Amino acid sequence: MKRVIRDLAQELADEQGAATAEYVIATMAAVGLAGLLVSILRGDAVRSLLTGLITSALHVGG
Repeated sequence: MKRVIRDLAQELADEQGAATAEYVIATMAAVGLAGLLVSILRGDAVRSLLTGLITSALHVGG
């Protein structure tokens, strides 16, 4: 019985920090996606498209 408990304790010790590493990977993926979106939205084509959509929406309502 002591060996089973010791083996279980060893397994649990090996997994320590795994959740933190998963959070770091997910956070880095989110930061990368945010950076990609910022670089896309800073482009002139996207800016003119969004400006056109906003202007069109304001003219329809007014």
